[in-house]
Amino acid sequence: MEEIERWFHDLRIAKRSTQKTDDLTYLLDIDCIKSPTGQSSHLVAVSCSNHCIRVYNKQTLALVQQFQGHSAPISGIRFAQTNSQLLYSASCDGTLKCWDVRSSSTDAVQIFKGYPNNAFTSFDISCDDLVICAGTEKIKEDTYMVFWDARSGTNTDYPGAQEPLGVYSETHNNDITQVRFHPSNPNMVASGSMDGLVNIFDISQETEDDALLATCNSDSSVSFIGWSGKQHQQIFCLTHDEGFFLWDLAHLHNDEPITLVKMQDARKSLKLDSGSLEYLIGGFYHKKADRLFVLGGSHMGKLHFLDCEAGGLAYMYSPRDGHSAIVRAFYWDPEDNSLLTCGEDSQLVLWKPNAIETTTENKPTMKLPSDMQIKMRVHGKSTYKSKK
Repeated sequence: MEEIERWFHDLRIAKRSTQKTDDLTYLLDIDCIKSPTGQSSHLVAVSCSNHCIRVYNKQTLALVQQFQGHSAPISGIRFAQTNSQLLYSASCDGTLKCWDVRSSSTDAVQIFKGYPNNAFTSFDISCDDLVICAGTEKIKEDTYMVFWDARSGTNTDYPGAQEPLGVYSETHNNDITQVRFHPSNPNMVASGSMDGLVNIFDISQETEDDALLATCNSDSSVSFIGWSGKQHQQIFCLTHDEGFFLWDLAHLHNDEPITLVKMQDARKSLKLDSGSLEYLIGGFYHKKADRLFVLGGSHMGKLHFLDCEAGGLAYMYSPRDGHSAIVRAFYWDPEDNSLLTCGEDSQLVLWKPNAIETTTENKPTMKLPSDMQIKMRVHGKSTYKSKK
């Protein structure tokens, strides 16, 4: 435990991305290239509130590339697992796009479109890079998980766009806020929704009913889900009212309880040594430590590391201030124990063990309306196929 605590206690700000003084762009999501074991990632991508994607050199935080191809808020970005030059993005404009980060061209190399009126609120790509899944907003009574084969041919109805395999349509009744494929099983995917449910599917099955393996209820709107445990047999969930839940899927077929942790509001349960816990950002499973960690924050940009223990979350450590507004996303690199954070102060910050920052000036708090409250809704009725 002492070594684990040292990983976080030693974190210092190493670099900040340089921004123009009039840049009021929120940074909303973040991902890094998945490097071979033993190597640290060298490129990091962030999505922005102005509907663009920026790619940075991870070590210097120098801007490498920028892609501007969506017409509505970007709901997520993901690097491919096996082809590190490909970066995917999903948007409320009803498209997913694939970008080549090593190309001098800023045009998308692939475009994936759903059915009319789809507005994508979340997505992920399987660990073998073969299947893409995106969740949609609820339009009238319809909410969908749309699937594509990343190798599929052109859809003649949408020139240049990839045709969906089909959809799941029966297991959520509100906006799907999260989609997460299993880290090592390409056929297993989890989804979280504003209806409070976290569903786990085996997409190798022929029907949606057969594919549904488990349904876990958080009794609140789901904001974040992730996989945990040595064999990734656990699923955890954060909610929009700052709840935390952990379920063990290994107990689906025995008498052991599936719910390991149930915290309706972590803010009321935790006492912090530094500042206040006002929201939960996300979590990550650290394989070397065999522990699940959660990152929280304050509205003024303070970060708090939390440890998942038996029965709930425990406060660990708060590094010195690095942001001046809400932190929206982070990426933990287990290869070099570094942390990347980004948020509503328009800054991308790199934290490394025992680093020394050359500049310590914080940007003023942003005053723009949060992009989480800006949604593109396309109204109308459309016909859907069931995924077979």
